Amino acid sequence: MSAFSDHIPLPLREGLGEGRTRINKMKNKNTILIVDDDQAHRTMLRTLITGWGYDIDEADDGSTAIEKVRDQAFDLVLMDIRMIKVSGLEALGEIKAINPAIPVIIMTAYSSVESAVEALKNGAYDYLTKPLDFDELRLTMARAMDHTQLREENRLLRESLGGQFDRQNIIGRSPSMVKLLETVAQVAPSEATVLITGDSGTGKEMIAGAIHYNSPRKENPFIKINCAAITETLLESELFGHEKGAFTGAYRRKEGKFRLAHGGSIFLDEISEMSLAMQVKLLRVLQDREITRVGGEEVVHVDVRVIAATNRDLLKEIEKGRFREDLYYRLNVVTLKMPTLRERKEDIPLLAQHFLKMFAEKNRKGTKGFTPHAMDRLLKYQWPGNVRELMNAVERGVVLSRADYIGEEDLPLLIGDESDEKNLISRDIIPADIPLEEVEKASILKTLESTNGNKSEAARRLGITRKTLHKKLKTYGMMR
Repeated sequence: MSAFSDHIPLPLREGLGEGRTRINKMKNKNTILIVDDDQAHRTMLRTLITGWGYDIDEADDGSTAIEKVRDQAFDLVLMDIRMIKVSGLEALGEIKAINPAIPVIIMTAYSSVESAVEALKNGAYDYLTKPLDFDELRLTMARAMDHTQLREENRLLRESLGGQFDRQNIIGRSPSMVKLLETVAQVAPSEATVLITGDSGTGKEMIAGAIHYNSPRKENPFIKINCAAITETLLESELFGHEKGAFTGAYRRKEGKFRLAHGGSIFLDEISEMSLAMQVKLLRVLQDREITRVGGEEVVHVDVRVIAATNRDLLKEIEKGRFREDLYYRLNVVTLKMPTLRERKEDIPLLAQHFLKMFAEKNRKGTKGFTPHAMDRLLKYQWPGNVRELMNAVERGVVLSRADYIGEEDLPLLIGDESDEKNLISRDIIPADIPLEEVEKASILKTLESTNGNKSEAARRLGITRKTLHKKLKTYGMMR
């Protein structure tokens, strides 16, 4: 999809699913290269790992491993760090130069942990200490190959999107959009942290994607996380990972989003919803490029470009004591302000026609366009939900339309003419003798409907906090 949307549309999700299918068809078994100059240890690992369903090849030295990687493809390299001729650390550099995508797990004795940490800095996926914990080995191998598959899915997704993130293909010819895209073209090739501001539904995620996929990091992962969608207690684990036993339910070590995004970019949406305590930890990551897993002590270096987004005025949040000033200036290296749809109304016909074509194909319908009256309604409406709301309105129109052209009757009832919008509050639309609780409940439901279930945006429009909204939803039995 080449228009703005805060959610990946179904066709793109299907494209990603096709990517997974293609990956699965590539081979039935993963091939592991075991590199160790201790023959008895190699034999033990071969027997163990073969039993887990993997194909195995062996090398007795780093130099042999380098030649094998040069000659054939491996899904993972499991390599000892201390070998007589060419060490694991030396071989790692050569292997990564030949094929940067191969995950390498280093095996080391406790006395060589410093060298293993050096290996991590040079591109190793992880290290394990001898004697090996076999359960930990199996899980680490699985995670490493999952990480590789994620990178491959990112590549396949980009192929399925074609020119999706080419700034020339993002729909919009209004002056505000032209100016924004010119800035994106300047910012994307840099390493600068970017803060994207604007109302919900304006396309902040799409612009974040445009920045990543037009940057030198485009071959590496683009990881997205909505800070408002995860509870405070889980957000730290999601971002930084956790060690086995760090808390109830932590049955194994988990890598966080920052580790998964290593070498690429991470998009932190609705960053204003992050607690002050988490803001301090994020500030440290931005300053030192290091993370520590929950429940752990090991410091892990991460090379990640941060792109953040918010629908709030962060300067006002700072004044209210809800956002750290030092974090704001760390994020605010470059700020991109997304225009609302009502500020770029000349783009509405282009966007509407694009969505119509997309949903007509998806629903196997022959819908060709809009009647003049329907387009007039689209142009006069104020679009509080921005491009996302327009996309949903057009999808509804395509589904309900029985003719070749979408008419007024096919659009949502909220999309009335301009006079309806201006006179809505002044009309006597609320019947007398209705309990206040019912009026409030109806208002909350209507607002949630207009924001497509986005509770943070609904709370903002209602003039209450997200926490208060949750309490009211629970009180009225409306929690989903």
